[in-house]
Amino acid sequence: MAKNELRLSQLIRTFGPGSMVDLPAHSVVVGGLEQWEMRGEAFVTLSEPRLQARLEQFLKGSQRLDEGARLSLRMPPAILDTRAIDTNGVTAPIFPAWFVCNDAEPAEAGTLRRRRLVRWRDLDAKTRDKFQFEDGRKSSRVTPIRFVAACPSGHLQDINWIWVVHAGTCGREMWLEEKGTSADPADTSIVCACGKRISLQDAFQPGRLGKCRGERPWLLDRDPAGCDQNLKLLTRTATNTYFPQVYTVISLPSEDDELAKLVDEVAGRMTSVKSIADVAMAKRFVDEVGAALGPYDDADIFDRLTRLREGAEAGAKGSAKLAEFDLLACGRPQIGHDHPKSKLFAETLSRTRWDFGSPDLDVSAIKSLVAVHRLREVSALYGFTRFEAAPSVADDGVEDVQLAVLGSPISKGADWLPAVEQFGEGLFIHFDPDAITAWLAEADVARRHDKLVAGFAHWRKRFTDHPPSYPGTPYVLLHSLSHALMSEIAIDCGYPSSALKERIYALPGQPDRFGVLIYTASPGAQGTLGGLVSTAPRFAAILRGALERLAVCSNDPVCADHEPDDRSGDRATHGAACHGCLLIAETSCELRNQSLDRTLLVSTMSREGAEFFDLAG
Repeated sequence: MAKNELRLSQLIRTFGPGSMVDLPAHSVVVGGLEQWEMRGEAFVTLSEPRLQARLEQFLKGSQRLDEGARLSLRMPPAILDTRAIDTNGVTAPIFPAWFVCNDAEPAEAGTLRRRRLVRWRDLDAKTRDKFQFEDGRKSSRVTPIRFVAACPSGHLQDINWIWVVHAGTCGREMWLEEKGTSADPADTSIVCACGKRISLQDAFQPGRLGKCRGERPWLLDRDPAGCDQNLKLLTRTATNTYFPQVYTVISLPSEDDELAKLVDEVAGRMTSVKSIADVAMAKRFVDEVGAALGPYDDADIFDRLTRLREGAEAGAKGSAKLAEFDLLACGRPQIGHDHPKSKLFAETLSRTRWDFGSPDLDVSAIKSLVAVHRLREVSALYGFTRFEAAPSVADDGVEDVQLAVLGSPISKGADWLPAVEQFGEGLFIHFDPDAITAWLAEADVARRHDKLVAGFAHWRKRFTDHPPSYPGTPYVLLHSLSHALMSEIAIDCGYPSSALKERIYALPGQPDRFGVLIYTASPGAQGTLGGLVSTAPRFAAILRGALERLAVCSNDPVCADHEPDDRSGDRATHGAACHGCLLIAETSCELRNQSLDRTLLVSTMSREGAEFFDLAG
């Protein structure tokens, strides 16, 4: 990968608008959508009507999209020709504008390192990577300072170090002074030649950095609504600088006629079509539309397009997960079409193909196993937060992603959102709702439920706006099982565990829908090689192996005895769960490793008696 290049998926998941990226010489903030090069063939429009309709509804409700506009999904701009001089890309303004010279200067005794603090405007005008000192010598390369200021609303700005140190102005040179090797904030100070200083430990104090000015460097403006919150010190490369808000759906197959399927394939290129006359214009000026729909009547095309939109708008009022579950759990031998262009193709396996009646493990609670040979995942970025990730547990009893959390905008009003599609395979495990209902009625399970609810209630106090609701003990059960299965499947089939993902179907208010989809999806070859589906005949053995590993954790008895309580911080949502047993890569988890408890799965050292599975022997 070239030094200034990112993968398309990184612009959705990790380095979207408003995030900071380290380049070899500087640090930049990824620009908003208005600064993306989207002319000509720089991008591909994706068609996923359910996702478009849901996000369009949200953006209009939050006044980020005009009422008369139609939202489209576009893949980020890609470099089509590496030999081209004017390549496509995303403009990224320099940020922060304060730099540190790498040359250490002599300082008083006990100081390990003292380096000059300079601004972007003071650097060499040609290379912008060196600073000329007062005596005429040039520094070696400079590096951007590690610290910036932000507020909980997502605004971001440089720290005015002169004001912070002096509570006023001063024309003397400034230095970054570091003592010891611990990187403790108390050992790092900003020092002025006049003798005044401030340690980073003091800079963390509320209000010490001043008030936020509502700056949005990724949009090149200030928030018109203003902001008067206290600025907070933020380490530029810390994980809490950027939490993307991404909405993901699994594409569902079209069961309509051939024309409807063709319209569905090119619907992303027809977002501006509002009449039969517009269809004719699209066929004439959009090559992809003309090639696919040329022979068909314009009125018939518009009819199919209208029905597609109406169905998507109706689906947007509910949860994407409900539609996915209902399809995967329908029990049909074949789901979708076995075709290279099919969005989803799956088989409901007969029980004899995966359950061999092991006397050591009762799997009767699993109603069916579905091998998903092909699936399409579409994810769209619609905002981001800083310091705290937006809670993504169920809140309204139906929706699985809390779109009610506004977050920060990634544009000033663009009528499109960046999205990526990935193809892969998976396994869907459908659970018998009667078995889960009977388990919940047990006295030991009810006691464990009360502890989990109490811990979650303590954790949710951190949210002043839109606090999340408890996802339900069935969710914790299936979420814990999903993590255990992903770890075991990775050992069995050879995929890296970080390549696996999950979707948990256990929504509040839906007591008859329980399932887990474990899948892998990638724009490249990894994730589409059939390795995950090939584990289906061995599923019972894989399940038993996963549960046996959870009976004893390498961190027991500490892990087994952990309780969700009011002293555990982020771990207040957990029961018995740690990095030795249930925690996995956060990129694989849909809930950032929250709400996990292996006590609900198997009997552990704590002997809670709340286990769902009984391991004989």
